[in-house]
Amino acid sequence: MAATHTGFGGLVRAWRDRLSPADAGLPVTSGRRAPGLRREELAQLAGLSVDYVLRLEQGRAKHPSAQVVGALARALQLSRPERDQLYRAAGLLPPRDGTVSTHVPAGVQRLAARLRDVPIGVFAADWTLVWWNAMWAALFGDPSAVPATERNLARAVFTGAAPPVRSERGDEAFALSLVADLKDAVSRYPLDARLDRLVRELRETSGAFARYWATETAAAVHSSERKTIKHPEVGDIQFDCDVLLVPGADLRMVTYTTAAGSADASKLDLLRVTGGRPVTAP
Repeated sequence: MAATHTGFGGLVRAWRDRLSPADAGLPVTSGRRAPGLRREELAQLAGLSVDYVLRLEQGRAKHPSAQVVGALARALQLSRPERDQLYRAAGLLPPRDGTVSTHVPAGVQRLAARLRDVPIGVFAADWTLVWWNAMWAALFGDPSAVPATERNLARAVFTGAAPPVRSERGDEAFALSLVADLKDAVSRYPLDARLDRLVRELRETSGAFARYWATETAAAVHSSERKTIKHPEVGDIQFDCDVLLVPGADLRMVTYTTAAGSADASKLDLLRVTGGRPVTAP
């Protein structure tokens, strides 16, 4: 469905009006005057303020950054041609072929939205988190509170900023798999400046990363494994962690599931209710 408005604000409004809240993983309540997303909901999905989205739609905010346009394109579940149209309407060049894509196809978002009881994070080829659901935020903390440049898993792991997660394979095996993935990404995206900066930064600041980078490693093979996450409110939760590859999009969908009826499932249910926030007595 093509948008009929060609200005940036008009495109955002038209695409907001066509996106079902259910497809965006939001609850559908009665009394909605329009079938599409509310402005507040788009702001929430894109990690932007409601006022800024309003000013963008009204044309009062000029020259949004590539980061903002990319966030809006993902939140609006645009196709690749529509995403490129939005970049051009903002006066920006669309992302080039040959660079790591942060585009999350609408079908992937709809699938993940329907699995709302499962913590799901979607990562680009360089292990940058580009999409997550409410359960992921409840488990790990809200990624929108972190600058977009800091939402990279490899950077978090090798700088000590990653959440407390224990893998049955051990921390070193997990770290080696991240390095192997980054090596593979560098070989396939040699023109990606962001990826190049990430690797150079980690080689300069992390002795472990530099050592692993100098080691001959095969491409990582991700299989289901048990992980234990220490949550500040509910304590340790054991999960089965799976990394699902998205063919044609070069994305990794990471899921955390628990066995039905287990104590771990009960803790996850509590996070679902509280959103991961502290529970205080009335």
